Amino acid sequence: MAFLIRLIIIALIIYLFYRLLKFIFDPKRKLDAALESGTYYFHDDVGNVRRNFFIAMRGVLFEGEKYLGTTKEAFDVVSIFVWTETPDKLIGFTKEDFHFLEKEIRMNYPDADISWKSPIEQLMKKEGEA
Repeated sequence: MAFLIRLIIIALIIYLFYRLLKFIFDPKRKLDAALESGTYYFHDDVGNVRRNFFIAMRGVLFEGEKYLGTTKEAFDVVSIFVWTETPDKLIGFTKEDFHFLEKEIRMNYPDADISWKSPIEQLMKKEGEA
């Protein structure tokens, strides 16, 4: 009987340790922490085209939707649409910030055309007019 209790306690300790490690390394938790602290974090499942990616930058959460298509040699992500649900938090963002985000997205998806939702789209179009 004592052996069984010891076994259950050891199993419980191992389970709690596993759950702690899973919590510490959870990418969603890291994304939430980056949003709260205002730091940069890119969360994406590159192998799964159906899942959107998320970028936290200076307290703003950007979401990107990936679209699969054909390139010259293979099927790949050819189009990406990026937006934020909180455009009122974009105060202080510059074109350089969005160019940085595009550069980071292109690291994973070099063949993709990146489109922005309004009001970011208007800011990026003004660049071509100047």
